[in-house]
Amino acid sequence: MTLCKSGAVMSRAASMAIVLLAFPADPAMAQRANRPDVKAGDRWQFVVYYTVPSTTPNRTWVITSVTPAGIEGTEDGEPLRLTPELNVLESPRHKDSSPKALAFPLEVGKRWNYVSDWVFKAKGARGRAAVDVVVTAYEKVSVPAGEFDAFRLEARERLSGTSPIDSQYAGETTRTFWYAPAARAIVRIVSHNPYLGPSTVELVAFDLRR
Repeated sequence: MTLCKSGAVMSRAASMAIVLLAFPADPAMAQRANRPDVKAGDRWQFVVYYTVPSTTPNRTWVITSVTPAGIEGTEDGEPLRLTPELNVLESPRHKDSSPKALAFPLEVGKRWNYVSDWVFKAKGARGRAAVDVVVTAYEKVSVPAGEFDAFRLEARERLSGTSPIDSQYAGETTRTFWYAPAARAIVRIVSHNPYLGPSTVELVAFDLRR
């Protein structure tokens, strides 16, 4: 009789363990985002602001071509090149040799680092960034385009470089950004740059091909 009761208790304990494994207590632990299936015709409109918040779009991305080698499109009508993981290789504003702000699959706790040579076209400056990235949370984020379930990532960039007059750049930039699988995009970026000051980018509208 004792053995029977003991067996029943062990059976119930095993069943409970299976339930707990199937349904983790922390929802973030169960979330994972694979690389999005970006398509030609996908379109996003963003607002970029520095001190005064705005919801008026002033940056538009349109995808024109998707191949295994990379993604091509336009930013405000000018050429835009992305890696297959949506990292910006070249835009009208800058170039990066090896960008990796996003590294799929994404899940909370994942970390990586990379080094990339950069060119800031407006000032003709160039240099190198050593970047550490960590996925810190899976949470809701609200932007003008709506509310999204998103992965929050934090990046710390150590910058070095030179200007066209050979003055030296050296500093650290911090950036927090949110990637939303439903939008196939980073929907919010908050940056603090020692030379450019604080800036925010938010998704205002989007149209995705099915």
